[in-house]
Amino acid sequence: MALTVLGIESSCDETAAAVVRENGAVLSDVIHSQVKLHAPYGGVVPELASRDHMRNIDPVVGEALSRAEVTLEQIDGIAVTSRPGLSGALLVGTQMARGLAWASGKPLVGVDHLVGHLLAVHLEHPNLAPPVRPPFPYVAMLASGGHTAIYRVDGNLPSEITELGATRDDAAGEAFDKVSKLLGLGYPGGPIIDRLAADGDPSAIKLSKPMPARDSLEFSFSGLKSNVVRWVEKNGRPGDDQQLRDLCAAFQRRVTDTLIEKTLRAAQNLNIPRVVLAGGVAANRELRARAVDAGRLLDIEVIVPHIKSCTDNAAMIAYAGVPMLLAGEDHTAGLEVSPRTVLARVTRKGPGRRRGARIKRD
Repeated sequence: MALTVLGIESSCDETAAAVVRENGAVLSDVIHSQVKLHAPYGGVVPELASRDHMRNIDPVVGEALSRAEVTLEQIDGIAVTSRPGLSGALLVGTQMARGLAWASGKPLVGVDHLVGHLLAVHLEHPNLAPPVRPPFPYVAMLASGGHTAIYRVDGNLPSEITELGATRDDAAGEAFDKVSKLLGLGYPGGPIIDRLAADGDPSAIKLSKPMPARDSLEFSFSGLKSNVVRWVEKNGRPGDDQQLRDLCAAFQRRVTDTLIEKTLRAAQNLNIPRVVLAGGVAANRELRARAVDAGRLLDIEVIVPHIKSCTDNAAMIAYAGVPMLLAGEDHTAGLEVSPRTVLARVTRKGPGRRRGARIKRD
């Protein structure tokens, strides 16, 4: 009989719980957002995030079980985000999960948040078109507020996922947030810049191309961010006018260009004809549309999950926990949290001589 898994996610500023079947069918997906709480600060305040998780974790889990029309006794296992993320926020989710596991006698597994994103393409949400589930292996570009990297995904376990290149400084989503704050647009910056860029001309304002070296799959967005800072210092902060839209369009085009070019280059080098977009930045409309078009020209299928599967959610955590539960793992007694991913990192953080990403060709 197929497993039914309760997933819990609290790694940053979303309190989420979901019930998912072993095959990826989502029975419920409940998310409490903290965007309004953190918006006045232009970013996530860890202490406020932890407190809000504590207030909402119990009702969110209860609502997920209710919507799925299952009881805790009918759940076969529990999966919870245990890394990477804000330590205080992670502790709220893991303590809730451990309490449920102890009370019910159900097995519990800790899941890496990034692995959840990389497998979210397999989720099947009710009332939405069935997902395009890529066979393994596939190349995945994961871009979010805290992480930006390209991976080779050979299976659904962390040991089967290989980093090909990552950002050496700001993540793509972080760059969107910082530029949005600079321009006085609000938080989170990605959706706001995406909306304004739709009416702008990306060629009207010249910005530098981030880390353009063709022999590297690494990213760097700090230079592009500094480029926008210098433009504002020279020209002043634009008002709600065409110049603002052009600046947003130019910035977004530079970010999407480098994400698309390097991801497709990785797929070509590895001779893997399929690419998956993952993470919150994969909800960006320009990135989604242009990646599909660019892939088509190279005979590479670009698979874009539904937006519900891109942003932080607990359904992806439940699904990523399935193979561990099937293997008989149970972390109830020894579950620990960590701000670092379990995935091996090959990209060195910070400035200095560029090492480049070594790619093994198939």
